[in-house]
Amino acid sequence: MSTPSEGSPKSPPKGRRIAEKPAKERRRFRGRQAARQPNEIAARLAAEWSARHPGEPTPATEPASERVPERATELTPAPAAGSTAEPVPEPTAERTPDPGRRRRAIVAGALLLLVAGLAALGSAIAGLGPSWIDGAGAIAIVTVLSGALAHRTGGRPLIATCLALAIGLAAVVIGGAILQTGAAVLTVVVGGVYAVMATVPAISFLRAAREVLFSTLIAVLAALAAVGFEPSVTQPHFDYTSILLSLALVFGIVYRLGAGIHGLGRRGLIAVLVGVVVLVLTLVYAELLRLYGASSVVGSVLDFTRWTTELIGAFPRPLVVLLGIPALLWGCFQRARRRQGWWVCAFGVTATVPLAQGLLDPDGSFLEAGLRAAYSLLLGLLLGYLLVRLDLALTAPRGRRGRRAEEAEAHRPEPSRFAEL
Repeated sequence: MSTPSEGSPKSPPKGRRIAEKPAKERRRFRGRQAARQPNEIAARLAAEWSARHPGEPTPATEPASERVPERATELTPAPAAGSTAEPVPEPTAERTPDPGRRRRAIVAGALLLLVAGLAALGSAIAGLGPSWIDGAGAIAIVTVLSGALAHRTGGRPLIATCLALAIGLAAVVIGGAILQTGAAVLTVVVGGVYAVMATVPAISFLRAAREVLFSTLIAVLAALAAVGFEPSVTQPHFDYTSILLSLALVFGIVYRLGAGIHGLGRRGLIAVLVGVVVLVLTLVYAELLRLYGASSVVGSVLDFTRWTTELIGAFPRPLVVLLGIPALLWGCFQRARRRQGWWVCAFGVTATVPLAQGLLDPDGSFLEAGLRAAYSLLLGLLLGYLLVRLDLALTAPRGRRGRRAEEAEAHRPEPSRFAEL
């Protein structure tokens, strides 16, 4: 076997020669190889045909680049002469129901029903319309409030709406002191609790005050609906029953929203204890005024109440001023920072329920009830402002920049006002 001489240079292998070529020449080489492949395949096929069929002409073959797929021509037939090709319809996706649109429609329908109920109650107050128009307006409002409360708290809105409608119809159609008073208690409790649950977190005092005003508006609606049932009110039993039922209902709801008792924390536990103490003291004070009104100390308090009423037209409710409004305002302010604010907001029913009972006082007038609610609201907002400032002074950073930074970080997420919690 001959070997190359030592003086002659060793020729590089083929792959090496190709790699050593410039990039431009390598591209040309690959292009020639790609163009040569179809011709080589056609020549090999022709040789095989001649070997198998001697004496027969070789069938003509077209290059692969010039072949047209037969299926493409079958799928797109040529249009007939004098006719235009019809456009092929594009496939359309199936329409899915929009939950936001459905919710907006439900909210719009509920608002229309509320407006209709208010119009009916206004006509009854003005002495217009048939005798049953006030009952119809009350049924409309309590039905909407019951469904809204069930939806807000994750319950069954349809069942709650049907129950409220049945109770309202029974109170209006059948009548009787028990059914009418029971429907009024239902209206006050549902309206007072929903007024608290419909609030949203507030990062500043002004926004918290806006939530308090919104709750007051719902309480006024409940008060008008309760009057429409024409109950037989016996004070203070009606007041105590409504407040205790509202507290039981709202604490049951907040127990779930606030992650149970262990979710209170030290600050939440202190706030709940303070609220309970203020509630008990206020109720004991009211009961002492009722039972021992003839004593000298209690008589002086009653004299001051009468003097204030004669001077400014009404005397504010102590429970609303000292507990209800400040707790609701501070609770909304705290909910923007921590979920323990729900436990503070729960005491807001001690404001919304008495406001909803304001028009049911047999010894008072609508004007006196309105003035009492306005004075209680103003004094409660003032006390709530002091409470918020005290909280910021103890926990927030110092200075204006620190407060702005604290407000910028206070964005604890919660569902919107009309969404399910």
